[in-house]
Amino acid sequence: MNKKAVAIISGGMDSAVSAAKAAKSGYEVIGVHFNYGQRTQKKELECFENICKDLNIDKKYIIDLPFFADIGASALTDNSIDVPTQGIEPGVPVTYVPFRNGIFLSIATAIAEKEGAEAIYIGVVEEDSSGYPDCTEQFMKSMELSINLGTKDDTLIVIERPLVNLSKADIVKEALKLGVNLAHTWSCYKNEDKACGVCDSCRLRLSGFERAGVSDPVAYEID
Repeated sequence: MNKKAVAIISGGMDSAVSAAKAAKSGYEVIGVHFNYGQRTQKKELECFENICKDLNIDKKYIIDLPFFADIGASALTDNSIDVPTQGIEPGVPVTYVPFRNGIFLSIATAIAEKEGAEAIYIGVVEEDSSGYPDCTEQFMKSMELSINLGTKDDTLIVIERPLVNLSKADIVKEALKLGVNLAHTWSCYKNEDKACGVCDSCRLRLSGFERAGVSDPVAYEID
């Protein structure tokens, strides 16, 4: 019997590399994607499908979570809150979606238990992230403990976060090493056609490519 892993794949570069690492480790990968009312939902879903095709992921779950829009409190899910474009500032930004990764991991755990998977792969990054509290190594360790306390005695799930201590430049290099098609990934918080290039996520991505010494294949509004 093949060992299985659930990979949370947003459509972004980090989650694509994380899923590729799961596949390289010999897991039969089950792809999970969440539509949660984010501004770039359509583009992210398109990227998820392309990443799954690239990695030969046949088993997929696409989960709709409309309640995030009801909660709001984030520039990603509330159109009345502008996505910041002035550069990355200290603290938790308005693009933080309350407890998003905790909710994603909880749902992924239910899928993993159903499918008999032994690992959940998630592309969280602590060192080079935007200050999200649900992307830290400490939080991941706590969630791993909690999900194993809250599942059957014979269920043992490891939360694999292979990128958590990497920089964006390191992740770009890992993507190239693994053959990840970065043209099939999307990081922009604002746009679905050409990336804005000025939101926090675009800035982090572009900085990573620059420091890695390669060009980003995604089209941007800025030169």
